[in-house]
Amino acid sequence: MALYRFVAERASFETALGYVARIESYCLGLKEFPERGTRRDEVRKGLRTIGFERRATIAFHLDADTVFIDRILYGGRDLEAALSNSS
Repeated sequence: MALYRFVAERASFETALGYVARIESYCLGLKEFPERGTRRDEVRKGLRTIGFERRATIAFHLDADTVFIDRILYGGRDLEAALSNSS
């Protein structure tokens, strides 16, 4: 919801809605190929990140049959700081 508000304030509600819908679709696609992205074990064991449309980073981790989206960071936010604030 914060990402939607951020984009809506800077663009429009329609732009934000479309952007969030594309991110959601992209995240759902991780179900088919869950080991995409870059391993970031130096941040948190098992963490992976993948870029989205050159403006967002999706941080996620896996278990045997599930992809867990940890954070979606917009505009180059600090991954380690964002994850430490969400714990």
